[in-house]
Amino acid sequence: MGNFDFINNEKLKKQIEFAVTVDEMKNILRRNLVANGSRRENDAEHSWHLAMLAMLFEEYSSEKVDMGRVLKIALVHDLVEVYAGDTFCYDKKGNEDKLERETKAAEKLFGSLDSPQGDEIRALWDEFEAKETPESRYANAIDRIQPLFLNFLTNGHTWKLGDVHARQVFERNDIVRTAAPELWQIVEDIVAESIKKGILKP
Repeated sequence: MGNFDFINNEKLKKQIEFAVTVDEMKNILRRNLVANGSRRENDAEHSWHLAMLAMLFEEYSSEKVDMGRVLKIALVHDLVEVYAGDTFCYDKKGNEDKLERETKAAEKLFGSLDSPQGDEIRALWDEFEAKETPESRYANAIDRIQPLFLNFLTNGHTWKLGDVHARQVFERNDIVRTAAPELWQIVEDIVAESIKKGILKP
């Protein structure tokens, strides 16, 4: 891969290098399949889809949100996986050190940009993780809904990989119940239909 050492503007060079680094998101595969079941979804596609759904379902947020900030959070929330990799949400062992790995990745990735830009993007990631603002709670709810749709459409692909039961799906999606209550009924309906179809264990 080429480098950008010929660029004299140091700040701009770092921004370009950051852009190239996060391009790796296109190569980080998640456990979910895309909706037609033809292949695994990558991190970049997930982040775009999350942003799209967040905009689409804004009316169902239980709190008024700044959609511009929600979209920024959606774009940033998984960037650390460039260095930390994707951790399967139902993998207990993998989740034991997830926060530690992702925090180190955040320091490396966002620290590669000059302040205040690097600090601003890092703050968006921290906000998503903390779930303490309306925007982060709503973004987290949609982050749970998106793979729920994909699992249902691909015959429980990742649920089967992780030997997942309905209780675990409800626990994983619990934030939807408070952050987007009208969508919680969809969670319940999808789980019930999935059990009925035999693609999710009761």
